[in-house]
Amino acid sequence: MSIPVVTFGPTQEAVVSGLERLHGPVTVVRRCSELNELMAACQSGLALAAVVAHGSEDLTSTLVDRLGAVGVSIVALTNDPAEALRLQTIGAVPASADIEPTALAARIAESVGRGRGLAGSRSTLDAGFAELSAEGDPVWEPAPVDVDPPGSGRIIAVWGPTGAPGRTLVAVNITAELAAAGKSVLLVDADSYGASVSAMVGLLEESAGLAQACRLADQGLLDDAALARTATPVFTTGGSFRVLTGTTRADRWIELRASALSLVLEKAKQAAETVVVDVGFCLEADEELSFDTMAPRRNGAALRSLELADEVIAVGAADAIGVPRLVRGLADLAAAVPNAAPRVVLNKVRRSSVGRSPRRQLTEAWERYGPGLAVDAFLPADPDACDAALLNGAVLLESSPDSPLRLAIASLACAPVQQKPESISRSTRAFRFLKR
Repeated sequence: MSIPVVTFGPTQEAVVSGLERLHGPVTVVRRCSELNELMAACQSGLALAAVVAHGSEDLTSTLVDRLGAVGVSIVALTNDPAEALRLQTIGAVPASADIEPTALAARIAESVGRGRGLAGSRSTLDAGFAELSAEGDPVWEPAPVDVDPPGSGRIIAVWGPTGAPGRTLVAVNITAELAAAGKSVLLVDADSYGASVSAMVGLLEESAGLAQACRLADQGLLDDAALARTATPVFTTGGSFRVLTGTTRADRWIELRASALSLVLEKAKQAAETVVVDVGFCLEADEELSFDTMAPRRNGAALRSLELADEVIAVGAADAIGVPRLVRGLADLAAAVPNAAPRVVLNKVRRSSVGRSPRRQLTEAWERYGPGLAVDAFLPADPDACDAALLNGAVLLESSPDSPLRLAIASLACAPVQQKPESISRSTRAFRFLKR
């Protein structure tokens, strides 16, 4: 098996010459003088691997992700342990700058095999190196690099169809309830169409925390300290949590690249027990609307958040428009993210839009026309409580702790309800119309 390789770097001569002299399973098909030339060569299908012999600091997770999407693995040469860690973080394969050609060829074959799912075919790849040296040159292994283990935290993605069903309201208040229960929580505003978490929790600063974190992750520089700097703390009477605020303008969606967001969410899982992500409504695959299939995707942030989520909460408005939208949206969700098993939440439940015994009528309608998923929660309409919370930049736990809406969200979040015993009977009476 001959693996076509392109190389880049002004000091690549020794590396390229060494690979060419092997006359083995690795073939150098082009020497590139610029990174853009390397990108074009890879995207044209010319190579399966790229060797960056110099200038690895220009590599980002976005570039690695784009080349990975067309089946190209990147091997970068460096003798700097910190740079090797950064390269490994963004998905490139680090190798020593002094590596022998035979070992480099083996490293290239290993990375290509891993990237193409050929782990079971190692004997085929290894057979190409058996004749390269009578003594059997050992395959070079990089020095151990301390990479953070996968996070143990959980990701909860809150999504809903178009029409303002209350995604952000649910995401913010679930976060507050979990924080009140003593959990460490990070709230991420990944809505690339209308980020609004900052306004809901009363943050006045204009910086986009998530965009900053994605920029650092794209460069392989997002560590615990950097995440702490970009996430803004929010203090409530029940507890505190941190927020990665959304983009300040809709045209900044390009800063939320899916590859970088993946790294941010993985780092967030290491820093918090629960990561709550407010996700945009649109699930269209952008590349279907563009001639450039490698162009940044506006909906990439939503799709990647849903793909990585351990739990998806699908929120729909409980009225004659919102319910059909949710039914169609759940079908789109199943097509876009087949592994998602959403918890269905009907929000803004009220007699005026549904009729008497709204919970019973909604349940019957959902069982008849819904996609086969049970409704997990019914959240009562409570405009006064919502208005008071938004006016004060507070969560419901602070502004309206006894409101039926707050109690329903607390139950949804499985968090202990922080309220006085005497307030329970009042809240139960107010919530009783949903139980009929």
